[in-house]
Amino acid sequence: MGAANVSSHFLTIAEVAAAMRVSKMTVYRLVKAHAIAAVRVGRSFRVPEEAVNDYIRRSTEPATKDQDDGGSAS
Repeated sequence: MGAANVSSHFLTIAEVAAAMRVSKMTVYRLVKAHAIAAVRVGRSFRVPEEAVNDYIRRSTEPATKDQDDGGSAS
């Protein structure tokens, strides 16, 4: 049996919520929806820091021309 990658830095749900400036419930929903990978440790979750970075990369949308100029038509 191979060893899991344990070199990751793990964050609590509260730490992820604070870093993303969302509620803990939002993070729990993302974990439940498998949008962010998490490891269950007893009754709590730990989230690999890289999983948060991956989620942010996947969720980042490029700015459109309308967003760049404030949406005003000239």
